[in-house]
Amino acid sequence: METIVLIVVIILMIGVGMRWIHLLNAQHDARIEVYRFSAPLPRPPGLPDDTGRRAHHTGADR
Repeated sequence: METIVLIVVIILMIGVGMRWIHLLNAQHDARIEVYRFSAPLPRPPGLPDDTGRRAHHTGADR
């Protein structure tokens, strides 16, 4: 009987820990979303407008 109670307590504590970590991560994500770290860097002169990988391939719509 004591073993079953111990297993149930361990499972409950794992669940509480998972919930707590989830709430802390959500709070952290919300704080990051609101905070503006810096302005985006300006584009260096001489670069084309589209620097994506598909822009460098001539047969991109294969």
